[in-house]
Amino acid sequence: MTKEQKISNDKDLYKEFEQEAIPHMNALYNFALRLTGNPEEADDLLQETYLKAFRFFDKFEKGTNCKAWLYRIMKNSFINDYRKETKEPVKVDYEDVQNFYESIKASEVTFNHYQPDAFSNLLDDDITGALSNLPEDFRTVIILSDIEGFSYEEIADFVDIPVGTVRSRLHRARKMLYSKLFDYAKSKGFLKKSAKNK
Repeated sequence: MTKEQKISNDKDLYKEFEQEAIPHMNALYNFALRLTGNPEEADDLLQETYLKAFRFFDKFEKGTNCKAWLYRIMKNSFINDYRKETKEPVKVDYEDVQNFYESIKASEVTFNHYQPDAFSNLLDDDITGALSNLPEDFRTVIILSDIEGFSYEEIADFVDIPVGTVRSRLHRARKMLYSKLFDYAKSKGFLKKSAKNK
């Protein structure tokens, strides 16, 4: 392959990545923010997800669900890197970073992230705390279903589990949240008198 052919192939790859992956950036940021509960960590997780996706984009099967592929990368990155108590700096090839940003720099893609305090404004501290204390697998499905509004089939695709497992985890996650938030719901007047007396 000549140098010119390689440059042409690289440009095609950048363009494809831009069309397939970049439109999902805001949805992925929202998911990262809910996973980490911290805007700076969410930004880091988003960046890491897109760098990994870009690095392995030649492995992405065209015609399949790019959004699900990106969610899987993000979830795996979070599990592998962000749940560790001691973090090592992520080692990233500078050339990959430069190529990634060069490829999208000239486009009209906007990075409209929420303001840093949006996560805290979205949900009360009690709800945020209850969500954060759910086991990882249950938190993931409840965020994707009840906050992000994805269908069971989409979640199964994102998390790479059967639809039946999604339903089961969601049912259990909701029961866990119910028990954690019963007093909160009472204090906010969400429960009828009959429920209070049970």
